[in-house]
Amino acid sequence: MSSLFPTYQRWEVSAKSGKGTMLIDTNGKEYLDFVGGIAVCNLGHCHPNVVDALTNQAQSLWHVSNLFQIEGQEQAATVLAEQSSGDYVFFCNSGTEANEAAIKLARKFTGKNHIISLANSFHGRTLGSMAATGQAKIHEGYGTMLSSFTYADLNDIESIKEQISQETAAIMIEVVQGEGGVRVMEAEFASQLQELCEQHELLLIVDEVQTGIGRTGKAFGYENLGLSPDIITVAKGLGNGFPVGAMIGKEHLKSAFQPGSHGSTFGGNPLAMAVVNAVLETIFDESFLKQVEEKGNSFQTYLKQSLGELPIVKDIRGLGLLVGIECHEPVADLITKAREQGLLVLPVGPNVIRLLPPLVVTDEELQQAAKILAQVVGSKTAAI
Repeated sequence: MSSLFPTYQRWEVSAKSGKGTMLIDTNGKEYLDFVGGIAVCNLGHCHPNVVDALTNQAQSLWHVSNLFQIEGQEQAATVLAEQSSGDYVFFCNSGTEANEAAIKLARKFTGKNHIISLANSFHGRTLGSMAATGQAKIHEGYGTMLSSFTYADLNDIESIKEQISQETAAIMIEVVQGEGGVRVMEAEFASQLQELCEQHELLLIVDEVQTGIGRTGKAFGYENLGLSPDIITVAKGLGNGFPVGAMIGKEHLKSAFQPGSHGSTFGGNPLAMAVVNAVLETIFDESFLKQVEEKGNSFQTYLKQSLGELPIVKDIRGLGLLVGIECHEPVADLITKAREQGLLVLPVGPNVIRLLPPLVVTDEELQQAAKILAQVVGSKTAAI
């Protein structure tokens, strides 16, 4: 009898330890982990740089609150600003909190309430970020959402133009809709979107919670599309498993977030900042990111070679090491079969398998995953 609220559909796996791309359960079974805490463990499990940083900080200082100067915040903020289109950083504890901060900043700076986001998007589960999320199933049961959000369609610029009004403050997007089925933004749409924001003086908010911190082979996913967002949100891979999030904004937005306008008790605490700085030092290395880009290209090639001709497979798509396999049939049983064969992958919606390997994955492990998936998906094809 569990005392936990049943808010999660849990697997029959209890993890005991992990190292790199491998996860080991309490029965001693090893898994190739292509879930990575849902795009969190970008450096894999127990990366030595991260472990050392956290251990050393834990022996020195855990928490003092943001009344104090925290050196680690300044260090991390400098790196995030240097690597992005932004200039200032606000630290919090999660992607949802980062998106809440982005929504508040956009409304406060512009004095306007309306924000356009996209259908099938996902931005979090608090009332503000949930309203920004363009999925009815996320809204169900919680009453009236914030009426200031409307939803356009990915890669359809006309659907955005139709919703712009004098009350529009910002457009909020993901360059890859991870929770929306691994749907990738097209370059032409991105260019038109940037132009539209400039024409109407709208803020562009890019949610990089899943695509940021190297996941796509760039420091941030929007770089693949030539965008220059006013506000960027990150979390997940930023802490490699330690709870932390950040909102990055351009210089002209600074005036809207002055003392008392926003805050977080635990945001940017010394433990989190020690981890973040270790993560950024490792991932934001040019050669590391280049390898991620190459691995992402290779992985899609392996998948297309192994699965592309199977009748059940509708599409294989993604960006960097965020990949989706869309099938003509539900994939729940395929997820289970892959797990039985030692490969952990995720469903997204009824028909898409989502793959989120750690960025430190080897080419051999990518080929191994493709082979297991080919066997699993192929067995279902044979059974039809």
